[in-house]
Formats: sequence, C-alpha cells, structure tokens
Amino acid sequence: MRNPRNDTVDADGNVATGERTCVLTRGKGERDTLIRLALGPDGRVYPDVRAKAPGRGAWIGVARAVLDIAVAKGKLRGALSRAFKTNDVAVPDDLGSRIEDALSRAALERLGLEARASTLATGSDRIEEAARKGGLHLLFHAADASADGNRKLDQAWRVGMDEEGSARAGLILAVDRTILSLALGRENVVHIGVIDVRAAARVAAAVDRWHGFIDHAPTGWPCEKKSQGSGPRGANGV
Repeated sequence: MRNPRNDTVDADGNVATGERTCVLTRGKGERDTLIRLALGPDGRVYPDVRAKAPGRGAWIGVARAVLDIAVAKGKLRGALSRAFKTNDVAVPDDLGSRIEDALSRAALERLGLEARASTLATGSDRIEEAARKGGLHLLFHAADASADGNRKLDQAWRVGMDEEGSARAGLILAVDRTILSLALGRENVVHIGVIDVRAAARVAAAVDRWHGFIDHAPTGWPCEKKSQGSGPRGANGV
C-alpha cells in the first residue's frame, strides 16, 4: 500500500507523478496535456508551456476561449491566488495570446528539429511516394494549401495504409506555408509527411497541445494512455 508520507512533492505542491489538477475546473490530466503557469518574482503570471521555470506553478487544462473568459471575469486570478496562497498575483489580459504563441512556437520548433533529423518529408512527390509505400505516419497540410493537393496526398496515404474508402486525411495546420517554410528552413513547405514513428509521437504531442488550446483539429495520433481529465480540448467551461 502506498504511504502518502513517503510521497515526493514537487515545487507546485503536487505529488510527483505525471498527473496534475487544473486550477479552474479541478479536473485532472497528465502534465503533458495541461499547461503550467509560473508566478514571477514581480507577482505576474507567465506561461510556462515547457514546465521548466523555477519556483511555484499552477496548471490549467482549458481551451483559450474558456481561459479568456476566466481572465476577463477575474476567475483565473482568484484560482491562482488560492493556488499560490497570495493575493499578489497579476494576470495579464493577453495571457491567452501568450500561451497560444508559446504553444505554436514549441510545435513549430519540434517540426524544425525533426526536419534537421531527416524524419520528415517535404515536397508532394516525395510525400506521395512515402505514403503509397506505407511509410507515412502523419501528414500535415499548410492552412493555405490547395484542396486538390491535399486530396491527392490524402488518397495516396489511404492507399499505402490499405484504408481506401476511409476518412483518413492529413491535418490542416493552423499556419500557412510561409510560417512552415521558416520553421523548417526550407522553401515553399506546403505539405509535411512524418516518416519516422518515434518522430510522429513527438510531433503529435506538440501539435495536439497547440491545436487543443485553440480548439483546432487534433492529429488523431494513437496513444496507449489518454488523459481522463480536463485536457485543453476536454473542458467546456469554468
């Protein structure tokens, strides 16, 4: 039997497991699906999406629309004051925007790292070839990609996965080709194929956190253990 007195408690006052509690909904979720907020020495609250900032933190598991309402109504400040046990908490009005920017940057940086590791394919011809051979694990389209180009690669992916007639399709990302090209350091990146299974898991984790927060479609990447709590797409209100 577990002895609570022997549990290790982290800097946020949580038992040191992967599970965290959203300060707004009190729902629980894996830390990889929630977002940490850090309290700076100046009393201001900062997004800490990589969960590496020193000192105390608190976790949220709601989408941006819900968070923006909680910020505007003062509910987030109240929840954080209780979590941090201080009234000296300043929540910026643009916290939702800051978190979105941080999550987007983290996802794009992950794509850039995978591109340098040669675990991604770009260019329609190369992606189609990998897809038809069954070597594609994830497929992404830029927000401004043409519908015809998307359909062609989606169909090649279904053929390679022996899933013709299914709804399998690439995910349209929440950024256009200009942003993707800058992130990958390549010209005119319109489509991205992930050709390494371990890279697919890493990319899916980053993209799903970002897309979940902005209530955008997820990758659908399979995982053995899904959060049962209030991940960014799971909470409907405060």
